[in-house]
Amino acid sequence: MGIGLSEEHRALAGSVRGTAGRGRVDVLGLHLPESSGGQGFGLLELCVALEELGRARMSGPHLPTMIASAALARSPAPQLRGLADGSLTAAVVLSGAALGSPEADLFLVPVDEGWALLDRADVTAAPLEGVDLDRPLCTVRAARVPGDRLLGPLPVREAAAVLLGAESCGLAAWAVDTAASHAKIREQFGRPIGQFQGVKHRVAAALVALEQARAAVWDAARAAADWSAQETLLAVGVAAVLAPDAAVRCAADAIQVLGGIGYTFEHDAHRYYRRALSNRMLAGDPGEWCEQVARLAATGVRRAMEPDLPEEAAPVRERIRAQASALSAAEPLTRLARLARDGWMMPYLPEPWGRAATPLEQVIIHQEFRDLARPNLGIAAWAIPSIVAYGTREQQERFLPKTFTGEIMWCQLFSEPGAGSDLASLSTKATRVEGGWTITGQKIWTSLAQYAHWGICLARTGQDKHRGITYFLVDMAGPGITVRPLKEINGDEIFNEVFLDDVFVPDDLVVGEIGGGWKVARDTLSHERVALGDSWGPGSQHTDMMRLLTARDGLRTAQWERAGRLWAEGQAISALGLRVTLSRLAGGDPGTAASVRKLLGMRHAQAIAEFCWSVDPGSRYWNRMILTTRAFTIGGGTTEVQLNIIAERALGLPRDP
Repeated sequence: MGIGLSEEHRALAGSVRGTAGRGRVDVLGLHLPESSGGQGFGLLELCVALEELGRARMSGPHLPTMIASAALARSPAPQLRGLADGSLTAAVVLSGAALGSPEADLFLVPVDEGWALLDRADVTAAPLEGVDLDRPLCTVRAARVPGDRLLGPLPVREAAAVLLGAESCGLAAWAVDTAASHAKIREQFGRPIGQFQGVKHRVAAALVALEQARAAVWDAARAAADWSAQETLLAVGVAAVLAPDAAVRCAADAIQVLGGIGYTFEHDAHRYYRRALSNRMLAGDPGEWCEQVARLAATGVRRAMEPDLPEEAAPVRERIRAQASALSAAEPLTRLARLARDGWMMPYLPEPWGRAATPLEQVIIHQEFRDLARPNLGIAAWAIPSIVAYGTREQQERFLPKTFTGEIMWCQLFSEPGAGSDLASLSTKATRVEGGWTITGQKIWTSLAQYAHWGICLARTGQDKHRGITYFLVDMAGPGITVRPLKEINGDEIFNEVFLDDVFVPDDLVVGEIGGGWKVARDTLSHERVALGDSWGPGSQHTDMMRLLTARDGLRTAQWERAGRLWAEGQAISALGLRVTLSRLAGGDPGTAASVRKLLGMRHAQAIAEFCWSVDPGSRYWNRMILTTRAFTIGGGTTEVQLNIIAERALGLPRDP
C-alpha cells in the first residue's frame, strides 16, 4: 500500500502518477484552503501526491514551494496564492543549505527567533553544489529584512520533515520495485537471482523498511492539523528519523541488486540514491530528531493510535458498550461463561462460535472490551479458527465451548527435529488401524505441552510431501505420549519434546480430509503469525524502556538518541497496525502486513531488550528480557521465513527451488 489508504487517495495517486509521467506538477496548492487559492485538502493528500512525484523523481521548484506554503498555510501571507498556482516559486533554508534555486521568487529564511519571507532582491543567493544532480541547492544570506516580512515562529522544520519524508517514500518505492523487477529476470548460475535468498531477503527487507516509513509519514501527516501540539512533534520526529533513512537504504540496496549497471550513469538508480542522500541531509540531523523523540516520550507524550470511525459507528458502539457494561457487572465465573457462550472471545468467527462481527464491530469490541480482561487463549487462538473452518460439527461442539472457558488447554504438535521451517518435511507417521490411526514420531518446540489437555498434530499418512499430511486432534493424557520439558536460555521450561509411540487417534478426531492436513495447517499457521505479531509487538516494552531511562541520571546523548530511534521504530509499527485496521475497515486487503508487522515487532522487541540491558545490566528484569527475546525471531516462523513470505507474496520473487 502507498501512503494513502482510501479509494480517494488511490485515485489521487493514480492521477498524479499520470501527470508526472508527462512532466507536470498540478498539486502545488492541494493542501491549502480555497481562500488562499488552494484545493482545500490537507497535508495527508499532499503527501500522497508527493510520494508519486518522488517515485517519478520529479525535479524543479515544486518541493521547496510546497514546504514554504505548508509552513505558511496558517499565516496571513499574501504570497500564498502565488505559491498555490505556481506563479511564485520558493527556496527554503534547511540544515545550512537552501532547497531551491537562487533564482526563486521567494526565500524562507530563519531570522532571530523566527522566519522571514523575503523577495529575491532582499537576499544574496548563490548556487551550491550538492550530491543531487537534478535539484538545485543554494546558499542564502539576507541583505535586508523588511519589517512586514517578519513572520515569527513557523513550522518550517516540521513541514520539511514530513514532505521530504513523503518524497523519500516514493524514492524508496521506485527502488524496491526496480530491484524486485531486475531480480525476477536477471539470471546467474542458471536461475533468476531473486531465487537466491541473499538477494530475496535484501529486497524483502527493503520493502519492510519502506512500509515502516510509509506508516510513519502517514501518521505525521494526520497529526499535522496542529503543528504546535506535543503529539504532533512526536509524530513528525518519528517520520524524520525513519523515512529519509529508508530511502537511502532502499536506493543503495537497489544498486547492489542491479550490480555493475546500477553503479553507472547508464541506469537511473544512482540518481535516486543521490536524491535520497540529499533528502536525508535536508531533513536535518537524525541524531537531533532521535533525541527530540526520546525527550518527548520521556515526558509522557504519546501518539494515540485509534482509528477514526464513520458516523454509522455510533449506534454500533452504543449497543456494544451496553453489552460490555452488563458483562462487567456480572460475577467472574458468570462473565466468563457468557463471554464464551455469546461469541465474545473471538468475535470475528461465524456464529455460534463468534459473532460474525464485521471489521467495524471488531474494532469497537476491542475498544469497549479492553477493561474486561478476556482470558488469553494461548495456542488455542491458533487452533480454534482451523477447527471452525475444517472441523466437524461434533468436533466443534465437543472442544470449542470448554476451550473458550479455559477448561481445555491446547498445544501444537507440528515442528520436528528435522522439520522446523520446512514443516512439510515432517516424518511423524500415522498408520491406519481399525477405527482410527496410530501415530508414531517425535515433536519438538511444543509450547506448554506439559500442561496441555489436547494437541493439534500433523502426521504423515501418504508419501506426497504436502498431500500426504493429515491433521489430528490428540489427547495429551492418552497412552504412548511422553513429554520432556526443555530448559530455555532464560531458565523457563515452556518448550518441550513430545514423543508419540503408537498413540491411537480415532477417526472422529481427524480434522478435514485424510491427506488434506497441509491446507488446515496453513490456516493454523496464518493465525499463529498474526497472534505472535500482535502479542509480541513493542507496546509495553516502549513504556518499560522510558520508565528505565527517566529513572536514571547521567545518560549520555548517544543513549538518548538510541532510545529515540527505538521509540520511532516502535511507534511506526503501531501506526502500521492501525493502517492494517483501516484497510480492513475499508474492505481492502492488507496483504502481507501480518508478516511485516511480526518481522518488525520481533526485531524491535529484541533491540529494546538489548539497549535497556546495556543501560542497566544489573536489572533482574532486563537480564531476563535480553534472554527471553532471543526466541522472538525464531518462534512462529523465523525471520528468514518471514522474509521469504514477503518477497514471494508481496514482490512476486521466485520461490525457492
